Amino acid sequence: MEILVIITTESSKTNAVRMAKLLIKEKLAACVSIKQIFSVYEWDDDIQETKEFEITIKSNPEFKDDLIDFLHRISTYDLPQIIYKKYHAEIKYYDWLNKTI
Repeated sequence: MEILVIITTESSKTNAVRMAKLLIKEKLAACVSIKQIFSVYEWDDDIQETKEFEITIKSNPEFKDDLIDFLHRISTYDLPQIIYKKYHAEIKYYDWLNKTI
């Protein structure tokens, strides 16, 4: 029983919550978790330090391409982080996820 987990980020809690609600409303995700993180990375030849919000999206693997397209359209970043992996899920959670979306 495989599920898809996608991790992306947003610059503000408002943007992250907006994204999460749209993902749920559009039935692209069954659950979205948001947590505040601190990131250090290089951008435009400069080292950046910034507070961000990490968004973890749980969905069906069949929705991967739709989710990636959605994230590119809605993200406030020029180059959104989109990392994904399939995971094995416990049967009850898997069933709930697939009934929800």
